[in-house]
Amino acid sequence: MSKMMVKYSLVFLLAFIFGNAHIEAQNNAYIASKDLVDFVNPLMGTDSSFDLSNGNTYPAIATPWGMNFWTPMTSKMGDGWTYKYRENKIHGIKQTHQPSPWVNDYAAFSLMAVTGDLKFQEDDRESWFSHKAETVTPYHYSVYLADYDVVAEITPTERAASFKFTFPESENSYIILDAFNKGSMVKIIPEERKIIGYARNNHGGVPENFHNYFIAVFDTDFKINHTWKDGWQLVENSTNSKGDHVGAIIGFKTKRGDVVHVKVASSFISPEQAQLNLLREIGTDSFENTKEKAKHAWETELNKIQIEDDHIDNLRTFYSSLYRVLLFPRKFYEYDVNDNVMHYSPYNGEVLPGYMFTDNGFWDTFRAVFPFFNMMYPELNGKIMEGLANTYKESGWLPEWASPGHRDVMIGSNSAPIIADAYLKGAKDMDAEVLLEAVLKNATMPDGRPVNSVGRAGLTYYNQLGYVPYDVDINENAARTLEYAYADFTIAQMAEKMGQPKLAKKYYKQSLNYKHLFDPSTNWMRGKNKDGSFQSPFNPLKWGDAFTEGNSLHYTWSVFHDIQGLIDLMGGKDQFVGKLDEVFEMPPKFDDSYYGFTIHEIREMQIVNMGNYAHGNQPIQHMIYLYNYANQPYKAQEKVRDVMSKLYSATPDGYCGDEDNGQTSAWYVFSTLGFYPVTPGVDEYVIGSPLFKKVTLHLENGNTFEITAKNNSEANIYIQSAELNGKPYNHTFLKSDALQNGGRLEFNMGNTPSKTWATATDSVPFSLSTSKNKPKK
Repeated sequence: MSKMMVKYSLVFLLAFIFGNAHIEAQNNAYIASKDLVDFVNPLMGTDSSFDLSNGNTYPAIATPWGMNFWTPMTSKMGDGWTYKYRENKIHGIKQTHQPSPWVNDYAAFSLMAVTGDLKFQEDDRESWFSHKAETVTPYHYSVYLADYDVVAEITPTERAASFKFTFPESENSYIILDAFNKGSMVKIIPEERKIIGYARNNHGGVPENFHNYFIAVFDTDFKINHTWKDGWQLVENSTNSKGDHVGAIIGFKTKRGDVVHVKVASSFISPEQAQLNLLREIGTDSFENTKEKAKHAWETELNKIQIEDDHIDNLRTFYSSLYRVLLFPRKFYEYDVNDNVMHYSPYNGEVLPGYMFTDNGFWDTFRAVFPFFNMMYPELNGKIMEGLANTYKESGWLPEWASPGHRDVMIGSNSAPIIADAYLKGAKDMDAEVLLEAVLKNATMPDGRPVNSVGRAGLTYYNQLGYVPYDVDINENAARTLEYAYADFTIAQMAEKMGQPKLAKKYYKQSLNYKHLFDPSTNWMRGKNKDGSFQSPFNPLKWGDAFTEGNSLHYTWSVFHDIQGLIDLMGGKDQFVGKLDEVFEMPPKFDDSYYGFTIHEIREMQIVNMGNYAHGNQPIQHMIYLYNYANQPYKAQEKVRDVMSKLYSATPDGYCGDEDNGQTSAWYVFSTLGFYPVTPGVDEYVIGSPLFKKVTLHLENGNTFEITAKNNSEANIYIQSAELNGKPYNHTFLKSDALQNGGRLEFNMGNTPSKTWATATDSVPFSLSTSKNKPKK
């Protein structure tokens, strides 16, 4: 098939029948021109566990950025690894809002079908299933529940979903609604064929009045209705139950092939709003209508990037990764009866006007997810920025890890690069004044932070000494220092564009604080004590301690804004390249003593045979592109293609670590295009090695940008020359304006490294040390 076009047309059919291998159209490439969503495998990354992450994903049956996702449960209520590919029993299909197994879920409830003897308890009701009798797409999930001879299906909208249960002949067929523990209520209304209620389960980040109100409307009369109360105590012929963990059971007599449909919606605002969400998003639509609308929603987004290539597996991996990029952050807002945008605030518990988004860890997603939104979705990112301004107004602080409210997870001040990059790239209608005030509060206010991850832990030390000391009981201090310094640079960039040069000058100077941690005796970043001495003993292979989920070999490169400054500290480009090479060439040795066991991130580095390069975690994911700054772009080209080919595939073990809200996927999406946003807050993408023969970006402003790679193949990974809009192009970066203006970037590829293309002094990407804003000593 590699020489046939995947194109659903009469031309393709006739060519197949007559064996015509000479159709000239598009170089006989696979042309992903429609039904792109069917290239997506939502099971990518689901073969994961606490010990080893191949993605730590679950199949999200959802629309892009939907308020609610749905997923089958192979694990018990409360297990963060809700769907494990190697498990073979299903407990139900649940509404989920989980962004990560480490953060876990909230506002979840599930539906499950059983037949015969009533089994409603979690362990009792589970059913054997097989992936061979499972259909998984973003817009439709179907599974055969073998113990009950039932086919269960679901298709989603943003805030609702339609279920379809196909039953066998049975005197007793049941659908069970489990409202889960930590506070729940159900009410069965038989005369309306309806169940209403709420679920309050969460793992933090919610006010006291937090509820997820749900409504489930059936198309079949109830023959039986029961509820259960705490302790799985069945209450027969009842219609109400409220407690820590309750649920509802409704039953029917069915003939073989009988179908029961259920339309389900929910709201964080009120029961009435849940009803409104159901009427607005499904109403009288059939299951098939809803399914087609969900498919269309995905087709609309995926078609904004069209790929032409010979390798269908690359298409599958690309669109499966793009699907992940388009899931988070989730919409946490709803439309009232007058179509006004409203949200329940997970920060103060009030219902307020305006946008709100949640379920995102900025430590991960500032790197590539939000730069991708700025490239392809500036209007959406403007709404996200409004949501960040609302978070600041409602809680007094910007979020760093929200699910749904502030959570004490990870480090840094990474809301700053997200906001600055959005402003600099022209995100629509963002309140820049309020957001600048918010990022400055992070950088100046040490007290009153709601959780340790919000604002800047160790801020007083950082502002006095220029770094967070190792010996003052603030963990991950070196990582914090490096991330604060980069955040300061992005604040300076935003302040400069907003016409505040004095403020910009201050933060440009602070952004050089990374230099305090550079140890010239080892050429690695190193923790520093309060008295100015370096932390000792020093093992650059020690994970954690002064760093976050990594070691010095990973964090030394976290000088996103001033790579030339780092090159200078190391003694020049040769020494810099030598340190980059060392990370890849050394054995995957490690010191895990800080944790007391080998965490999964370490194991994922160890087993992929790439030395100490730990692509499965975020701190080092930009590192490959740094060869460009030292005039050796061919090494970046070689290594980026190696990572794409070895560490990504559209399979259950298709990632090499945590996928993390789209970030690890966004690295792949950008890299396949041929460039990557090393420095959010700067108007450049750094060039790598394009994977596809041709890519067409359909930009929001109406322009198109084409990327072609002549002679591209698995062997021809090196750029020999390039042209931008028909003119020779000899830079290892692409300006964002050049992309947004539309045009054509053409690479000529070969199988040997070119040591002449884009190796001039002025060919390298941005660094603060060589810019007009270089701080004066």
